[in-house]
Amino acid sequence: MGHIGKQTITFKEPPVITYAYATAGPKEVQGPMGKYFDHPLEDELLGEDTWEKAEARMVQLTIQGLLDRAGKTPADIHYIYAGDLQNQVIASTFGVKDFNIPFFGLYGACSTMGESMTLASMCIAGGMADLVIAGTSSHNCAAEKQFRFPLEYGGQRTETQTWTTTASGFVLLSRCGEGPKVTSVTPGKIVDLGVTDTFNMGAAMAPAAVDTILAHLEDTNQTPNDFDAIITGDLGNCGYDIAIDIAGKLGTDLSGVLQDCGKLMYDDEKQGTNCGGSGCGCIASIFTGYFYKQLVEKKLKKILIVPTGALMSPGSTQQGNTIPGIAHAVCIEMK
Repeated sequence: MGHIGKQTITFKEPPVITYAYATAGPKEVQGPMGKYFDHPLEDELLGEDTWEKAEARMVQLTIQGLLDRAGKTPADIHYIYAGDLQNQVIASTFGVKDFNIPFFGLYGACSTMGESMTLASMCIAGGMADLVIAGTSSHNCAAEKQFRFPLEYGGQRTETQTWTTTASGFVLLSRCGEGPKVTSVTPGKIVDLGVTDTFNMGAAMAPAAVDTILAHLEDTNQTPNDFDAIITGDLGNCGYDIAIDIAGKLGTDLSGVLQDCGKLMYDDEKQGTNCGGSGCGCIASIFTGYFYKQLVEKKLKKILIVPTGALMSPGSTQQGNTIPGIAHAVCIEMK
């Protein structure tokens, strides 16, 4: 490994994403990306009696699907890096526990896919493991209940509010093998411009996304045109426009290359999602279900995924605190 610039790490022997697996809920399957998910769910409860248990079951199904696809058993895996939006990351905890694999529980809010892949890649490149699973999940009903209002409250959604995605995505990273490679990562810094509106996550996260993207470009001496796509996590329609505007004012035109999974997940007009999608599972499922396959098929050769997160808690927002944002960039190349 080598540290370059202010905050980027490059890998002399890049870890390989040998397999990926995506699970998505009924609303997500009905959207534009629906045909790309490996495991479409017919029921958001998955046979459980609570939304929280349902998300844990979704995590379990996604990891098992990944293992089956890779032809691996839990005994083959050295570590799992995962997290979610529930308090104390309990969806990941209960979803992972029966696999009996050493577990690192992470909280990066909706940036968790970037955080898990970054740390897993560093673990492999540093010689600490050969096979590592990384991923995340989110569940609309569990997240809305925790961060906003109980579902039965039936409050009117604002125009800037995104729809928390019910989905999960996990990858298997290996020291060797065939597949797209993680060539570099840029861990993000916390960026807080004072946004306090919990119904406008895009505005809170967009500055952090731009900060990390520009840091990666500067550290690696690249321009946006060096990538087939730069893919943010879940800025949604409002956050995407803000990110384009901020980057432009700072001298970088992202308009031709920036894509956002929050914009890709739903047909906002038909599905009533207002400002697009959000949640840890948004970029996790779209990357593992769609972009990963585009890389494997060599329709894309080089992408930068930049999952974005709003680092708030129910307590912090109830006390009127600001919403700090963060984003982690992972450069993935198919060579």
